[in-house]
Amino acid sequence: MNKQSCYILAIESSCDDTACAILKNDKVLANVITNQKIHEQYGGVVPELASRAHQSNIVPAVDTALKKAGIKKSDLSAIAFTRGPGLMGSLLVGTSFAKSLAQGLDIPLIEVHHMQGHILAHFIETGNPKPTFPFLGLTISGGHTQIVKVTDYHNMEVLGTTQDDAIGEAFDKTGKILGLGYPAGPQLDKLAQKGNPYRFDFPIPKAPDLNYSFSGFKTAVLYFIQKETKNNPDFIAQNLEDICASVQHTLIEILFKKVEKAVKKTGIKQVAMGGGVSANSGIRKRLLSYQDKGWTVFIPPFEFTTDNAAMIGISAYFKYLEKDFASFDVTASPRIAM
Repeated sequence: MNKQSCYILAIESSCDDTACAILKNDKVLANVITNQKIHEQYGGVVPELASRAHQSNIVPAVDTALKKAGIKKSDLSAIAFTRGPGLMGSLLVGTSFAKSLAQGLDIPLIEVHHMQGHILAHFIETGNPKPTFPFLGLTISGGHTQIVKVTDYHNMEVLGTTQDDAIGEAFDKTGKILGLGYPAGPQLDKLAQKGNPYRFDFPIPKAPDLNYSFSGFKTAVLYFIQKETKNNPDFIAQNLEDICASVQHTLIEILFKKVEKAVKKTGIKQVAMGGGVSANSGIRKRLLSYQDKGWTVFIPPFEFTTDNAAMIGISAYFKYLEKDFASFDVTASPRIAM
């Protein structure tokens, strides 16, 4: 086997989805995601329940991925896993399983940074254009909002990050205030497409340099809703689409004001977006609009936006080529620097 031919089994278990993928070099042969429905009744992820569900789901997910890829465990060249960041209990399940499988098969183990995976998802072979170095990565999810300068596959510098909540949490918590189900972000996006984005004004929080802040925005929406429903108990029902559109418009403004600043500051006009919130229709449309200003933008296919193991596999592939393998003493890390 030459260095350009390898099969990597990748495991992603950082939050509430148990995912397993098989890659042959940079091509995805299987990408299995097992969702955990149990969290819906609680309106958010319950860490203890998530880790238990991972324990139940991981073996079937791996077995399904191998069958879809049409290969055997003995064909594998390496095992990759998400080391962090994420929920400690969830990460431990994936880490322990990956270490055991790699040791049992006597093949290399590769650790992957979850957020780097979101950025490197753009390098999965899909037939779409790929970024060239250097470029800016915009990672937006339920737990992260970051602007990252990417100079190589695993050489990344965080230029700006959220100082409190992430944009995904802002979408979900605002949706919860409005009575939408969990996860509320996608529902809010759908309703926003039918509303007037300029109907209601919400504040844009101030944060230094290229950093973000979303906690004050959530509070402002809460107070606004409390005030209006006190005067009119049917206010939400009568104005839901316009509220959602106005909320989404403001969050997009908050997001891209800093991206525009980062492009101006660095002179880098390539922007690649990743993370679960990059599935939002308004955000995708806004990023595409910057092509008129000379930017080159990259938006991942929907299957590689939310947490998935294919992005872990592609990150591991580039480490495999460099023989950048993990020690079997490696442990999960809920907070890990980019």
